[in-house]
Amino acid sequence: MQTGEEIRSADRGGRSSAAGTRLRALIVKELAATLKERTSRMILVAPIILYVILFGYIATFNLNHVPYALLDLSRTQASAEFVRRIDQSPAFERVETLSSAADISRAVEEGRSLVVVAVDADFGRDLADGRPGRVQVIIDGRNSTTAQLAAGYLSVMAQDAAARSGAAPPLVVIRFLYNPNNITQWFIMPGLIVMLSMLQVIVLSSLSVAREREQGTFEQLLVAPFTVNELVVSKMIVPAAIGIFQSTLIFAIDVWWFEIPLAGSVLKIYAVLVIFIISIVGLGLAISAFSRTMQQALLTAFVLLVPMVLLGGLFTPVENMPRWLQLLTYADPLRFALLAVRRAYLADAGWGEILLTMWPAMAAAAASLPLARHYFARRI
Repeated sequence: MQTGEEIRSADRGGRSSAAGTRLRALIVKELAATLKERTSRMILVAPIILYVILFGYIATFNLNHVPYALLDLSRTQASAEFVRRIDQSPAFERVETLSSAADISRAVEEGRSLVVVAVDADFGRDLADGRPGRVQVIIDGRNSTTAQLAAGYLSVMAQDAAARSGAAPPLVVIRFLYNPNNITQWFIMPGLIVMLSMLQVIVLSSLSVAREREQGTFEQLLVAPFTVNELVVSKMIVPAAIGIFQSTLIFAIDVWWFEIPLAGSVLKIYAVLVIFIISIVGLGLAISAFSRTMQQALLTAFVLLVPMVLLGGLFTPVENMPRWLQLLTYADPLRFALLAVRRAYLADAGWGEILLTMWPAMAAAAASLPLARHYFARRI
C-alpha cells in the first residue's frame, strides 16, 4: 500500500501534469489564432524584411549625389581644377551652373540644389599670389543636416587640392539661407507640424469602420437612410478636425515656445495641412474599410507608418536615397508636406511653389478617397 506522502506526491504530480497540458493547449490555441489569417501571417514577416531594407538604404548620413549649383566667378585654371574635383566626387552632382550671384537665392528656393558653391572672382589671383582663395558655400538651412555635411566635404576637398598643388588652402566660407545660425530646431520643428498629426489621423481613420463593425453598430448604419458618400464624409470629418487641432497646437509651440520665426503666411501653412490631412484620412479610411477587424486595421496602419516617416525625409534627405527609393517617395504625401511646410514657414514660398510642391499629395488624396469609397461600398 502507498503511504500518505506517496499519495500526496502523486496527486501533485498529476495536477502539475494537467496544468502543463492545459497551458500547452492554450499556447497552441493562441498561436493558431495569431497565424490563422493570411494577413496576420504576412504582417509578422513582411514588415520586418521591409524595415530592414529601408533602414539599410535610408538611415545613413553618407553623402551620395548631393545636388549642387556652381557659380564660378573666377573662370581660371585654378578654379576649373577645384570644380573638376567636385564634379569627380561621387558625393556631389551638379544640377545647375549659375551665371551671376543674383541666381543663388533662386537656385536654393526652387529646392533643386541643397548647396551652392560660389568661387570668388579673385580665386585664381589669390592662389597665384600665395594667398588663400575664397570659396563661399551657400546652404539651404531648411535641410541643414546633409547640407552642412556637404560643406564639410567641400572644405576637405579644397584643403586636399591645395596640399597637392603646394598652394595656400582656399578659405571656405559657409552661409546658411533661411536658418542663419544653423539651429537644428528650425529644421526639425516645422516638419513636426505635419508628421506628428499624421500619426493620430491615420490611426483614428483606420479604426473608424472596423470599430463600427466589431461593436455591431455598422449594421445599424446600413439600414439608416444614409448614402455611401455621406457615410464616408462623416468618417473623414472627425480625424481631419483632430489632425488640424494637433497641427495647430504644434504650430503654436513652434512659434511661441521655441520662438522659431515665422517668415511665411499662416494661410499657406494651413493650405498645406488641409491637402495633406485629406490624403492621409483617405488612406486611413481605405485601410479601415478593407480590414475585417480593428486589430488588422491597426497593424496595417502601423506597418505603413514607419516607411512613410522614413521615406518622407524628416531626418534623412530624399536626395541622398537611391534612385529607386526616390521614385517610391512620390507615393508618400509626407515627403511633399514636409517640403511645403518648411518652405512656407521658413522661406515664405509663393502659392505657385506651394501648389507645385504639393501636387503628388493632391494626387494621393484623389486616389485614396475613391479607393476608400470603393471598399466602403463593397462592405455594404
